[in-house]
Amino acid sequence: MSQHDTTRPTVVVVTGLSGAGKTTVLHTLEDLGYFCVDNLPTVLAPQAVKACEEGGMTRVALGMDVRVRAFLASTGKVLAELSDDSKRDVHVVFLDASDETLLRRFSESRRPHPMSSGSEGREGAIAVLDGVRLERERLAPLRAGATVVFDTTHLSVHELRRAIIAQLGPSAEGASRMLTRIVSFGFKYGMPADADVVLDVRFLDNPYFVPHLKQLPGTDPKVAEFVLALPEARTFLEKTRDLLMFMMPKFEREGKSYLTIAIGCTGGRHRSVVLTEALAGELARGTAKPIVTIVHRDVARGDAAKYAERESVEGLDQRLSNIELMGAISAPPPPVSTDPSRGKP
Repeated sequence: MSQHDTTRPTVVVVTGLSGAGKTTVLHTLEDLGYFCVDNLPTVLAPQAVKACEEGGMTRVALGMDVRVRAFLASTGKVLAELSDDSKRDVHVVFLDASDETLLRRFSESRRPHPMSSGSEGREGAIAVLDGVRLERERLAPLRAGATVVFDTTHLSVHELRRAIIAQLGPSAEGASRMLTRIVSFGFKYGMPADADVVLDVRFLDNPYFVPHLKQLPGTDPKVAEFVLALPEARTFLEKTRDLLMFMMPKFEREGKSYLTIAIGCTGGRHRSVVLTEALAGELARGTAKPIVTIVHRDVARGDAAKYAERESVEGLDQRLSNIELMGAISAPPPPVSTDPSRGKP
């Protein structure tokens, strides 16, 4: 299948034998941003595509197979209408597999074949293999006109997904579709549960111990200037950028829709915030132009010094310094009431 023009409406018709992987393909296309409609009577397909385009959805995937029954005979005419005198890019993806593989898959799923007598009346087949053979006959015209045929006999679900992404995904369109989040966080509040990649920057000098930077967040230019002036920080950025530029296309090729990169320091207020901002800028200047969003999870949790003053907890500064120096992971101490009516803490 040739690479398609992203400036024109695109319609992908997904068809093939029952049990060969049509559902997997439709789910993959949906993840790639296609509006998917399955089991639509073929005569309604042109109107459905036109309605989608009027609503701003120019990438549509249609599932067509023997379940549409008598409407299957009109598929040739419908495909021509979908092309609209070549105003749209129309691709027909046909899924096939060996009879033995289809028999095993139906046995595992315990679902009846669409061509069984229970669903097709007197024309139906009694056994699954009979249904497969009858289905092949009815789908022969669609297979002959297919743009690409996938034999899924020896393909896993993940391998089929990768094959579809290679044909119709970001690499085929020349644009990134995986959403990448770079999250700054503090280890003492716990790591982000959804992190795919975790980077620890507690080895860098901490602005927390610089008096005029202590109460400023990492988004402040003074803190950023301090952190980025460190040779280790610049080296970290260079090596991390190269690593991610290598990894991200591989994640996308595997069909990953979201990638979360977490950068942590002790409190999530200074070093991780600065490097999250800087790394996002480095990735945006790359050739791949990934879709990157920034989240500073813990930057608003409050400065430790302010916390100590507000709560008047003796020795809190020293305990926090010990946590920082030891690299311990712990939750912040609970608030202590200073209400006179409740007595001294």
